[in-house]
Amino acid sequence: MKSTIKDVAKMANVSISTVSRVMNNPDIVTRDKRDKILEAIERLNYTPNALARGLIHKRTQTLGVLIPDISNLFYAELIKGMEDAAHESGNNLIICNTDNNQDRRQSSLKVLSEKQIDGIIFTSEPIFPDSYEVFKQLGVPIVLAATHSLEYNIPSVKVNDEQAAFDAAEYLIHKGHHRIGMISGSMLDPISGLPRIQGFLRALRTHGIDLDPERCIEYGNYHFNDGYEAVRRLHKKFPEMTALFATSDERALGCISYFHEHKIKVPDEISVIGFDNTRIAGMCFPKLTTVAQPLYEMGELAVRKLDRLINGESLEELRTYMAHWIVERETVRDLTQ
Repeated sequence: MKSTIKDVAKMANVSISTVSRVMNNPDIVTRDKRDKILEAIERLNYTPNALARGLIHKRTQTLGVLIPDISNLFYAELIKGMEDAAHESGNNLIICNTDNNQDRRQSSLKVLSEKQIDGIIFTSEPIFPDSYEVFKQLGVPIVLAATHSLEYNIPSVKVNDEQAAFDAAEYLIHKGHHRIGMISGSMLDPISGLPRIQGFLRALRTHGIDLDPERCIEYGNYHFNDGYEAVRRLHKKFPEMTALFATSDERALGCISYFHEHKIKVPDEISVIGFDNTRIAGMCFPKLTTVAQPLYEMGELAVRKLDRLINGESLEELRTYMAHWIVERETVRDLTQ
């Protein structure tokens, strides 16, 4: 059975309050008593309860992370950065998968509140008024990762999705492609759907390419099967396209699978560029050219921002936009050569 603070006090022949003082403010306890208590703690392998310590320090050293879809490959590297930064700052993470569901999200927030977490990292989804009200009621610091809010002054860390999509489309244009299709998230998604569509269309306008968005853009969710089905629809209405911008790597792999099954060679007959630079981008065949987000660093910075807020420290900037870049691999053909 797990040892308690009472067991430590009994073995050291001191009061429970003296044991508590040794754990939380050891310098005020005489050396002989302190040594007896530390010896008892070691012999009993006593580990203080995190919530009990939290009552003393007003901290549980626990951070909550809300993920909308933990099966998405995007989150593996993001969470790794969070976990490493949390470990470095003496914190632990509780990860909640909300499944893009409002009831699950509210339930997760309730659980995190009951666990007396010190702060929350909220990822990817937009902040609606009902969520903001719940955040205010929780009364703990909040940082947004891979999302942001222009309506509310909540610290955030993300890339500039509009500019990243512009750069992806311009990259294809510079490679000589003018008939470019796009597989995108919903226009109703203000975080990564609409901004990436806007960036794509801006690149076309900037370079004088006249394409009908109804014909060159198809919509779907972010998984492999969604990409496969979306490109099937897109290829049917826009068969002359020479390049495709898929706004997630997993989507892009779904597209490449469709082309392979239909004997359309990538990149000889059609070029493909993805988005995110998840690990799978370098594992597929051919290896995927993609827009890279610094996912690990994004998770790391989100936790560091949150830890500063918890400790009452000020932030240098409210909304941090991290650099993106294009990783060239094997799925884009240069038509200018």
